[in-house]
Parts: sequence; C-alpha cells; structure tokens
Amino acid sequence: MAREEPNTQDVGNRLRIAREATGITQADAAAGIDVARTTLLAIEKGQRRIRPEELQRLARLYATSVNALLRRESVYVDLVPRFRKLGTSTNVAEDAAARLLANLVRAEVELENVLGIKRARSYPPERPIMPGDVRAQAENDATELRHWLGLGQAPVRDLVSLLELDLGVRVYVRSIDPRISGLFAYDEDLGACMLLNANHPRERRAQSGGHELGHLISTRRSAEILHTDKEENSREERYANAFGRAFLTPTRTVMQRFREITAGASHLTRRHVILLAHAFGVSREAMVRRVEELDLTKRGTWDWFVANGGITDTQARQVLGDLTPLEMGKQDADRPTTLRLNLLAAEAWRQGLLSEGQLARILHLDRLDLREILDNVEIEGGEADGMPKLPE
Repeated sequence: MAREEPNTQDVGNRLRIAREATGITQADAAAGIDVARTTLLAIEKGQRRIRPEELQRLARLYATSVNALLRRESVYVDLVPRFRKLGTSTNVAEDAAARLLANLVRAEVELENVLGIKRARSYPPERPIMPGDVRAQAENDATELRHWLGLGQAPVRDLVSLLELDLGVRVYVRSIDPRISGLFAYDEDLGACMLLNANHPRERRAQSGGHELGHLISTRRSAEILHTDKEENSREERYANAFGRAFLTPTRTVMQRFREITAGASHLTRRHVILLAHAFGVSREAMVRRVEELDLTKRGTWDWFVANGGITDTQARQVLGDLTPLEMGKQDADRPTTLRLNLLAAEAWRQGLLSEGQLARILHLDRLDLREILDNVEIEGGEADGMPKLPE
C-alpha cells in the first residue's frame, strides 16, 4: 500500500517549525532557495507547494532530511521559539538548554509513535492564580495535589519519579549550564515537559522540580526558564516558589518532625538542620528557610549559620553516615540521551522499524555512539533469555 504523503499545509507547518528551531529567519531561508520572503511565507502557510529541489535545499539548511520532513511519524517539537518569546534576552546557555529539551522530547515522541506507544497523562486540573494572598493559594493547592496523589502528609522521596510515573510529565535530568536550574514547557499534543539540571545536587533539583510543578498547576501554557538567582518579581514566580516549598515540605509534617528532632533542645543546631533536610529531601538552606517561614525559628537563622561557617557537606556526612543519599545516574546524565530513549531506540531497531541511520538522526548521535547503545541493550536482552515473557 502506498504511503500517504502529508498535505502542503502539514509540510509548510513542519518547515516553519524546523526553521524556527534552528534560529533561521524567513529572509535567510528564502535566500537559501532563491525565492522572495513572501514566497517562503506562502510555502509555510501551505498556500504554495514546495518544489523538490527547494525541499532538499531547506532540509540541508535546517540540518535535517527530506525523509524526516515528509515522514508521517516525524515529530516537530515547537518548543525553542516559546522560550525565545519570554521577553528576556535569551543567551547562548538558555538557547542550548531549550534546544536540548526540544531534541529530547522530539526523539522520545518520535520513537513512541514508531512503536505505537501512547504515553499516559494524569494531570490535575489547572488552578489559575486569583487575586489575594498568592502564597496561601499555593499552600492550599499543594495540599490539594498531595491528597489527589494519595501522598497525604508524607515526604516525597523521589520527585522525578513522581512527575514521570504518577503524572506523566516528560522530565529529563541532564547536564546544562549551572546558572540554569530548569526549564518548563507545555504543549497540548506533547504534554508537560521539564528539564532539570544534573549539575545541581539532588536536593536542589527537587526544589527546581517543585517550582516547575507549581507552573504546571497554575500557568502551564507559559514556558519558563528557571535561573539559580531568579527573584520573586511576579505573582507567578511567588506562587511557584511557595507551591514547591509547600509540596515538598508540608506544614503539618514539618512541624511534627521539627518537634521530634529538636525535642529537649534549647537551640536549633546544625545536626537538627541536617536531619530535617534529609527527612524531606531538600537542601539545608531550603529547610531552614521553611522553618523560619513557619515561625518555628526566628527569621535570619539561616543567615546566622552562613555567617558562622555554614553547614557543610562534610558535617552532613558525619551526621548521616550510611544514610547519606547517593547520586544515582550522574554519569548517565552527562550523556546526550536518556535510559528510556535508549530502550525505545533499541526496541525500534530490534523490530526493524528504523535503521541505524534513522536512529542516529533522531537521537543526534554518530553511528559509533548509537552502536554502543544498541550493543549494550542487546547484551541486557540476551541475559533475559529464558525469563518469563511479558503479556502482549
């Protein structure tokens, strides 16, 4: 049966997204195929059919292939332009992070489409930010989400897994510029997408994830780049920060743990802070700021610790001993792909749905790196011979 080719409007839309994703202007793209800008605009709107030679030249200009532009299962993730429209001066690091997120999402969705996989979503209803006390709203919404997820008042041990498995968020932990904590974007077709910085400690990533979860709850259709030194200069940012704190460190549980850990003490010590931060999986600063906010200690307590030597990682290891959390997957986070992408790619190759060349293009890898991924998965698959077969 002949393959159904996309119509001119679909091709035009894909060309537009491919052009915007590479940062090429309409004028430069038009010059690249020797047409007027108005002609290129007509092509992108589907009002004029693109000629084969023009399609080939644009594919080279956009660093893709004609096959990728025409194949039905190809995915064009329109994320990068959203970050460029944030109203800030997008720098090289921000642009690189946005491209990385777009590439990861594009590859994952394209492989899911090839394999016929439908990613399940379970997003809570959106809660618009209303007039009034924004922090109180965030606290209420965080409590409501916890009950909706069945968490009650229990600490969240692994926020990334909760986002990915319980909510169906596309979340990636990769190494990006240390000045960027995370990125968030939402698309009706793709769903919620997050990129968290693997260069930051796990506790800090949890706080970034909690912040981005606040955006999913309140302003999910607005893209965001979270910087390490970002100030709460808007109601949206104040809401997201308050939501993250309330979700990760729920008031009742913090108060209860605080009383248990500090029982009989007259002063808040470094040991108390280390144990509290470990109990909730957040940074020591975030923990102290939270108990200050709840009036369990006087304001300025964290500043006092900082002025008197801080609370060091060495001290934390001395207190926690074997309880010190390990950084799992740190090496994997420095790679251009994720474990899930590797598994999807290997399965598509095993079933003969995509060639090595097609997989290398989708994953932005050279053939040697791709072959290493496929070989590793083949070895793991060989070890599974004789084990119980999964149901169809």
